[in-house]
Amino acid sequence: MIKLAYCFTKKAGLSDDEFFRYWKNIHGPIGARIPQLRKLVQSHRLTVPGDKHKADYDGMAELWFDDVEALLAALQSPEWAASSEDESNFIDHKQSCLLCLRGAHHFGQDQARIKYE
Repeated sequence: MIKLAYCFTKKAGLSDDEFFRYWKNIHGPIGARIPQLRKLVQSHRLTVPGDKHKADYDGMAELWFDDVEALLAALQSPEWAASSEDESNFIDHKQSCLLCLRGAHHFGQDQARIKYE
């Protein structure tokens, strides 16, 4: 499994509600049409009352692909281009980061195993 993990910040001038609503309702369906995409996960920033630390990013998106070949095919698609173009409507690309990841290690009380994908 190959994952792209994007951490990004909302575009200046957008409220949290505008940003999260656009990302979920407008951009999400655009990204979901990318061919070869196995899974798309949006994680929206949560502000915890009383927390003194400001989050570095407003959200994280994970795009899952079966393998590098599937990722490369997706990157060449018109659907990828449409998704990338739409990002300028709500994301500040100067305050974003990208990781390309392989597999996962699952830990937790309800998962008494380590899983390598």
